[in-house]
Amino acid sequence: MDSLDRWSVGEWMTREPITVSYECPVREAFYIMRSRRIRHLLVVEGDELIGIVTDRDLRRPDLPDEPYDWNDYYNPDENYEVGNVMNRQVFVARSSDPLEKAITLFIDNKIGALPVLDEGNRVVGILTQHDVLRAFDGVLAESGGILRFRASQNH
Repeated sequence: MDSLDRWSVGEWMTREPITVSYECPVREAFYIMRSRRIRHLLVVEGDELIGIVTDRDLRRPDLPDEPYDWNDYYNPDENYEVGNVMNRQVFVARSSDPLEKAITLFIDNKIGALPVLDEGNRVVGILTQHDVLRAFDGVLAESGGILRFRASQNH
């Protein structure tokens, strides 16, 4: 493996991400996330990415300002489809992008995942915060634990 490859999005992304259509019932999307232990689903129409839905998006869309109890928070409505709650403005990465570029997108936009597209704009993966932590863990392991990071003064 070329040493530059390991610092690209393509090296660390999760390949073959789980996708759903915009017509997928919210309840089914919630079940998929829970059973697969994931927090993001890519929404596609054919080969085209049209949105992303997160576990937060699946909160009951008509939640009252003051819910009666905690069950009101996560109670997927039978009448809602993913298309009603998904995010249509999606930040994306290319597999050839440097990992640093993806990390900047995560930080600047306070997001937890980036769909990864090929040159034909087809979904080829997803890069999550967990994937970035795996990369960071690899860097630490390679450095023998001697790598030091400066803490940002902006915390």
